[in-house]
Amino acid sequence: MAKKATGSTADKKTADKKAGKTNAKSDDAADKQGKGKGGALKAATAVNVRHILCEKQSKALEALQKIQVRSEGQRFDKVAQEYSEDKAKAGGSLGWQVRGSMVGAFQDAAFALQPSTVDKPILSPLVKTQFGYHIIMVEGRR
Repeated sequence: MAKKATGSTADKKTADKKAGKTNAKSDDAADKQGKGKGGALKAATAVNVRHILCEKQSKALEALQKIQVRSEGQRFDKVAQEYSEDKAKAGGSLGWQVRGSMVGAFQDAAFALQPSTVDKPILSPLVKTQFGYHIIMVEGRR
Protein backbone atom coordinates (compact mmCIF):
# COMPACT_ATOMS: atom_id res chain seq x y z
CA MET A 1 0.00 0.00 0.00
CA ALA A 2 1.49 3.34 -1.03
CA LYS A 3 1.85 6.14 1.47
CA LYS A 4 -0.02 9.32 0.76
CA ALA A 5 2.35 12.27 0.48
CA THR A 6 1.48 15.07 2.83
CA GLY A 7 2.57 18.65 2.50
CA SER A 8 3.84 18.26 -1.06
CA THR A 9 4.02 21.18 -3.45
CA ALA A 10 1.22 19.69 -5.55
CA ASP A 11 -1.01 19.37 -2.45
CA LYS A 12 -0.25 22.98 -1.47
CA LYS A 13 -1.04 24.29 -4.98
CA THR A 14 -4.33 22.37 -4.96
CA ALA A 15 -5.21 23.73 -1.51
CA ASP A 16 -4.25 27.27 -2.57
CA LYS A 17 -6.43 27.04 -5.69
CA LYS A 18 -9.39 25.84 -3.61
CA ALA A 19 -8.84 28.74 -1.19
CA GLY A 20 -8.71 31.18 -4.12
CA LYS A 21 -4.99 31.85 -3.75
CA THR A 22 -2.83 31.48 -6.79
CA ASN A 23 0.70 32.32 -7.73
CA ALA A 24 0.87 29.66 -10.43
CA LYS A 25 2.65 31.86 -12.97
CA SER A 26 5.75 32.45 -10.83
CA ASP A 27 5.70 28.93 -9.38
CA ASP A 28 5.51 27.34 -12.86
CA ALA A 29 8.40 29.46 -14.17
CA ALA A 30 10.53 28.47 -11.17
CA ASP A 31 9.57 24.81 -11.59
CA LYS A 32 10.70 24.79 -15.23
CA GLN A 33 14.15 26.04 -14.18
CA GLY A 34 14.45 23.51 -11.37
CA LYS A 35 14.29 26.24 -8.75
CA GLY A 36 11.90 26.69 -5.88
CA LYS A 37 10.86 30.06 -4.46
CA GLY A 38 13.75 32.36 -3.65
CA GLY A 39 16.02 30.96 -6.40
CA ALA A 40 17.12 27.91 -4.40
CA LEU A 41 17.14 24.56 -6.16
CA LYS A 42 14.04 22.57 -5.34
CA ALA A 43 14.40 18.96 -4.31
CA ALA A 44 14.77 16.56 -7.21
CA THR A 45 14.73 12.78 -7.42
CA ALA A 46 16.41 12.61 -10.84
CA VAL A 47 18.74 14.68 -13.00
CA ASN A 48 19.45 14.57 -16.74
CA VAL A 49 23.23 14.65 -16.55
CA ARG A 50 26.22 14.90 -18.90
CA HIS A 51 29.84 14.47 -17.96
CA ILE A 52 33.37 14.38 -19.26
CA LEU A 53 35.52 11.72 -17.61
CA CYS A 54 39.32 11.84 -17.76
CA GLU A 55 41.76 9.59 -15.96
CA LYS A 56 44.34 12.37 -15.64
CA GLN A 57 43.60 15.69 -13.96
CA SER A 58 45.63 17.61 -16.56
CA LYS A 59 43.44 16.31 -19.40
CA ALA A 60 40.25 17.17 -17.45
CA LEU A 61 41.56 20.70 -16.80
CA GLU A 62 42.33 21.11 -20.50
CA ALA A 63 38.75 20.05 -21.39
CA LEU A 64 37.34 22.42 -18.75
CA GLN A 65 39.35 25.30 -20.20
CA LYS A 66 38.05 24.60 -23.73
CA ILE A 67 34.48 24.95 -22.46
CA GLN A 68 35.07 27.98 -20.25
CA VAL A 69 37.04 30.22 -22.64
CA ARG A 70 34.74 33.25 -22.84
CA SER A 71 35.26 34.38 -26.42
CA GLU A 72 35.44 30.95 -28.06
CA GLY A 73 34.16 28.45 -25.53
CA GLN A 74 33.20 25.18 -27.17
CA ARG A 75 29.95 23.27 -26.64
CA PHE A 76 29.99 20.76 -23.79
CA ASP A 77 28.91 17.86 -26.00
CA LYS A 78 31.66 18.51 -28.56
CA VAL A 79 34.37 18.67 -25.87
CA ALA A 80 32.94 15.49 -24.30
CA GLN A 81 33.25 13.63 -27.60
CA GLU A 82 36.88 14.73 -27.91
CA TYR A 83 38.08 14.32 -24.31
CA SER A 84 35.86 11.90 -22.39
CA GLU A 85 37.37 8.46 -21.78
CA ASP A 86 34.18 6.59 -20.90
CA LYS A 87 31.37 4.95 -22.82
CA ALA A 88 29.13 8.05 -22.74
CA LYS A 89 30.45 9.19 -26.11
CA ALA A 90 27.08 10.67 -27.12
CA GLY A 91 28.21 14.11 -26.00
CA GLY A 92 28.79 12.84 -22.48
CA SER A 93 25.09 12.14 -21.91
CA LEU A 94 24.24 9.71 -19.13
CA GLY A 95 20.51 10.43 -19.44
CA TRP A 96 18.19 10.61 -16.45
CA GLN A 97 19.84 9.35 -13.28
CA VAL A 98 18.08 8.88 -9.94
CA ARG A 99 19.54 9.35 -6.47
CA GLY A 100 21.51 6.26 -5.49
CA SER A 101 22.50 5.34 -9.04
CA MET A 102 25.69 7.46 -9.06
CA VAL A 103 28.82 7.41 -6.90
CA GLY A 104 28.77 9.77 -3.90
CA ALA A 105 30.84 12.79 -4.96
CA PHE A 106 29.45 12.67 -8.52
CA GLN A 107 25.87 12.47 -7.24
CA ASP A 108 26.38 15.33 -4.77
CA ALA A 109 27.78 17.57 -7.51
CA ALA A 110 25.06 16.63 -10.04
CA PHE A 111 22.16 17.33 -7.67
CA ALA A 112 23.73 20.66 -6.62
CA LEU A 113 23.83 22.03 -10.20
CA GLN A 114 21.21 24.19 -11.86
CA PRO A 115 20.00 23.00 -15.26
CA SER A 116 21.75 24.52 -18.27
CA THR A 117 22.37 23.88 -21.98
CA VAL A 118 25.36 22.40 -23.81
CA ASP A 119 26.14 25.74 -25.47
CA LYS A 120 26.05 27.69 -22.16
CA PRO A 121 26.68 25.07 -19.48
CA ILE A 122 26.77 25.61 -15.74
CA LEU A 123 29.58 23.29 -14.68
CA SER A 124 30.74 21.60 -11.54
CA PRO A 125 34.32 22.07 -10.44
CA LEU A 126 36.37 18.92 -11.17
CA VAL A 127 34.93 15.98 -9.24
CA LYS A 128 37.32 13.15 -8.31
CA THR A 129 35.91 9.63 -8.05
CA GLN A 130 37.44 6.16 -8.28
CA PHE A 131 36.89 6.41 -12.08
CA GLY A 132 38.87 9.62 -12.58
CA TYR A 133 38.09 13.32 -12.89
CA HIS A 134 34.62 14.43 -13.98
CA ILE A 135 33.28 17.68 -15.39
CA ILE A 136 29.52 17.60 -14.84
CA MET A 137 26.56 19.54 -16.19
CA VAL A 138 22.82 19.00 -15.69
CA GLU A 139 20.23 19.55 -18.42
CA GLY A 140 17.11 18.91 -16.34
CA ARG A 141 15.75 18.09 -12.90
CA ARG A 142 12.58 16.30 -11.84
